[in-house]
Amino acid sequence: MATARGLRLRDDLEEEIRREAEALGRSWSALVNEMLGEALRMRRVPGIVFTNGPGGRRASLAGTGLDVWEVVATWKAEGEDPQALALCYPTLSEPQLRSALAYYQLYPAEIEARLERERSWTPERLAREMPFLTPGLTPARKG
Repeated sequence: MATARGLRLRDDLEEEIRREAEALGRSWSALVNEMLGEALRMRRVPGIVFTNGPGGRRASLAGTGLDVWEVVATWKAEGEDPQALALCYPTLSEPQLRSALAYYQLYPAEIEARLERERSWTPERLAREMPFLTPGLTPARKG
């Protein structure tokens, strides 16, 4: 459900949003909703940023190149042990790791959906859908 609200924006801000929406092929309203949602999530969990990638936008740890789902997957693989998680990511600080886990606690459906998507990439599926990524399956050369 959506609620219509009046919103007063500075002209320069409205123009930037319009340009961004146009460049992305999205409606102004859809982009503003996404941006506001992300801003609220970043405010609730400091240290989280949103990044673009082939799989769409995703929650990441600021300045690390790591997505929240990756840290959560490691945490689960390590029996949900914070000390074991810290050993897996020695370059990350405790606050960074806590941010990833806090984001997961607040938004579990989002992260679980991504974890499920990642689990669906079995070696068989990868070979079937992306054979060019499978070692040893290079085309024969002519000549």
